[in-house]
Amino acid sequence: MHKEPKADLMEGRIKAEWDTLRKVIVHRPGIEAFLGLLDPTASLYERPFNLSAAQKEHDSLVDALKNGFGVGVETLEECIKAQAGRNGRVKSMIVDAALKSISFSGDKKEAKTALKNLKENADEYGMDYFINIMALMPKVSIRKAKGAGAMRISVTENNPLANLYFMRDQQAVTDKGVFISRMSKPQRRREPILTKMLWDAMGLPIAHETRAPGTFEGGDFMPMGDFALIGLGDRTNRHGAEQMLRYGQSFHEVAVVQQPSHPLIPGNDSDPMIDMHLDTYCNIAGSDTIIGSELLLKRARVEVYKKEGSSYKKEKANTNLHGYLKFKDFGIINISTVEQMSYSSNFLCIKDHSILAIDSRLTAKMVLGRLSEKAKSDPKRYGALLSHAKKEYLKLASSGLMFPNRKDMYDNGIDFSTLDLSNITGGYGGAHCMTAAIERR
Repeated sequence: MHKEPKADLMEGRIKAEWDTLRKVIVHRPGIEAFLGLLDPTASLYERPFNLSAAQKEHDSLVDALKNGFGVGVETLEECIKAQAGRNGRVKSMIVDAALKSISFSGDKKEAKTALKNLKENADEYGMDYFINIMALMPKVSIRKAKGAGAMRISVTENNPLANLYFMRDQQAVTDKGVFISRMSKPQRRREPILTKMLWDAMGLPIAHETRAPGTFEGGDFMPMGDFALIGLGDRTNRHGAEQMLRYGQSFHEVAVVQQPSHPLIPGNDSDPMIDMHLDTYCNIAGSDTIIGSELLLKRARVEVYKKEGSSYKKEKANTNLHGYLKFKDFGIINISTVEQMSYSSNFLCIKDHSILAIDSRLTAKMVLGRLSEKAKSDPKRYGALLSHAKKEYLKLASSGLMFPNRKDMYDNGIDFSTLDLSNITGGYGGAHCMTAAIERR
């Protein structure tokens, strides 16, 4: 019996975010994002955006990684298709999952024929067709109309996977392997079903799959050499963090970080989307350097767990993320509120002290436009935040020193390349969120 060769032993295990990036998986936004843009808010997007421009920006991200940095880049679809072409089991798995994701109703004879065609003509349809079925989960109604061969066909999409291009979130890659997420929001809940098939097909080590009532998302995890950070909040809950501690990794120490509320939003009516994941306000630029919002780092409470045998014991330490990172001898490059909201911390570390960043000057204009709309409809909640962000933007724009083009980046020896991702960040994420890193060395 033919056996697929196992993935490189380095694939599917990552110990430090600053180790040299060797391979990522991405997904170019397509028809599912088109449908998501019909209602950006319901699709968890930050704002409406131009999909054609976003696709070109995604292409530029892939080109920069491949040709600029020599990173191996594969798309979700092409990788699944390649695995299915080599392995009949993978092909059957994809087709079976797609058939469970589609439903036909109306004229019984026509509905039965349509389903039969899908089952019997997989080769003609191609694997990307069945991947789209899983991404869209269509409900098809077929009814007879007057006239020979006349039919009325109605197709309804059921929670299309509009956020699938944020490939970081469906899993975290740790020192033990791939930790499969269970997404917090129903709009994203089906994404790991599709991506898990890819990791299985590639033969990557699966450390654990998050179980209910736990929720976990990959943007809330950062490997830091001999310790790790786990974000806790709107997307990753306590049950999910505990499963990561118990099954997902084996770092000597783990800091569980509570998502902070933004001080410029008054009262208890916080907006968790402002710092949705840990990597939206804190990221690693090198083995000794953090880039993040000190305003939020100082408000993010930390619980420290030390490994004892095969389990972890919580320490009595009472600190915040800023203090914890300083204790670990990390220097911190502070970013302003407007830079943080413009995805400055959502850069991708290519290697120690080298990052691929967003040109936040371009993104900030769109972010401020959307924030202005929110402040107009709810001035009590967003008025102070808008006023503060506008002042910061005017000051930074006039100086010409907006992230990453800043003196403190040079002072700390951080090399950077920038990309215009002003449209595609409208989905709520940058280069870090859009890449599933599966190999660093």
